[in-house]
Amino acid sequence: MNVKVGHSDPSFHVSAPSETDARDLKYQRGQQVRAAVVLNNDGSHTAHDPDALLVPAGASGEIVKTDVHVASNAPVYMVEFSGIRPVVGFLEQEITPE
Repeated sequence: MNVKVGHSDPSFHVSAPSETDARDLKYQRGQQVRAAVVLNNDGSHTAHDPDALLVPAGASGEIVKTDVHVASNAPVYMVEFSGIRPVVGFLEQEITPE
């Protein structure tokens, strides 16, 4: 299944990773991370206005799931932040370990 995850790129669709992909991940489920970038709504978070701030840079969250960006086959980390719903997807270079 492909879903949009609140990323600024309108073609940002993800799918569940295969077991092979999981071995190449830089970050793991349950790991605490910080947003390295500001993430605005791409329109997929209907509870928020389009272009609304979803996650400020520096916000702390926990990786709850990992998916794969369909077009680039890059990992997408689904991160849960306190007070922010739903979970937001980040590329590897958009988060840092806490």
